Amino acid sequence: MTSNSRIIALITACGRGTRLENNAKIPKQYLPLGNVTILRHAVMNFLNNRNIDDVICVINEDDVELYNEAVSGLDLMNPVIGGRTRQESILIGLKSLSNEEDIPEYVLIHDAVRPFTSKKLINGIIKKLETHPAVIPAIAVDDTVKKISNNLIQWTLERDNLWRAQTPQGFVFDDILNSHIAFKDLKFTDDAAVHEYAGIPVSIIPGSQNNFKITTQDDYQRAQEIILNSNNNFQVQYRCGNGFDTHKLEIATDDNNKIRLGGVNIEFNKKLIAHSDGDVVIHSIMDAIYGALCLGDIGDHFPDNNKKWENANSLDMLKIVKKTITKHYAEIENLDITIICQEPRISPFKSEITKTIAKTLEISQNKINIKGTTTENLGFLGRNEAIACLTTCMIKINTELNYEN
Repeated sequence: MTSNSRIIALITACGRGTRLENNAKIPKQYLPLGNVTILRHAVMNFLNNRNIDDVICVINEDDVELYNEAVSGLDLMNPVIGGRTRQESILIGLKSLSNEEDIPEYVLIHDAVRPFTSKKLINGIIKKLETHPAVIPAIAVDDTVKKISNNLIQWTLERDNLWRAQTPQGFVFDDILNSHIAFKDLKFTDDAAVHEYAGIPVSIIPGSQNNFKITTQDDYQRAQEIILNSNNNFQVQYRCGNGFDTHKLEIATDDNNKIRLGGVNIEFNKKLIAHSDGDVVIHSIMDAIYGALCLGDIGDHFPDNNKKWENANSLDMLKIVKKTITKHYAEIENLDITIICQEPRISPFKSEITKTIAKTLEISQNKINIKGTTTENLGFLGRNEAIACLTTCMIKINTELNYEN
């Protein structure tokens, strides 16, 4: 598998969950499991895996509101409305990916109601795909299996060669898309079966007992117990990062008599000199976040020799940083921002800057503190030759739940 191989997780979340009777009368993937939904657990297992480039969900047309609430704040591809059956829904999802500008090389297809898929299992599938066209996790059948008719045993099956298939099931993207298209009129219970019918070999890796599908009330109760036990061992890390940025000021000789601080345009008789828009506030925030995550600095991610970021709106850059925060299962606890300049006065704009930053990072305004200060006319800042900003960021990182024993 080459380093630029794009891998997408496609999660099917169209089911109605009729076998799990619940008083809420909502599809089981949207039932609570701990503090979030079953679907969000399933999504985060892939979103939090650095080997997965994107995650897309196929949902029922009646569940748009439930879906939006369940995945609020997560960086996902736009959902796709599924069809009448699981097989039809998967084909719709695959076709939507084939219309992307950057078509994936591999796809992992997963059930939304398997919330405890470990990083080890996902990476095992990806590793096996390096040498095999299709891979699924499976568990050998331990119990004796009987063939029943009219409540009577007809015969006993040989269990030595029987395995229980799980998801995620990994495929070369073009292969599984073509198989689904070719046999769309036939009925299969999983995606591996479509490939089997097409004559494409499907390999297995060991599955996990914890990677079970929530189908009945007993399954749901078991999942709740796993979450309860996991939370007893749940660890939270707090990390601090500092960011500093400064940009030169020069007299505005054109009609551009505004500078941008914290995403807010402020009228001023000078302009900031920078590769992007020169927003020292946003840049220092980005630097502080990268510092807290131990991911280098803004120059590593947005180099000033890249024309892509020339005259870029720094808020667009901050949105990319927000995706990085989510990918690392982190949350911003607070931002303490000090803007250092002789002019302009910061006080009149603090409220608007706070609102803009909070909206972009999707955090509470109560987590943001902004201060303005001068250098008492000392140095290049005191001479109005530049504006600087210092930011301290505290983040909380939730250590990934380990569902493997």
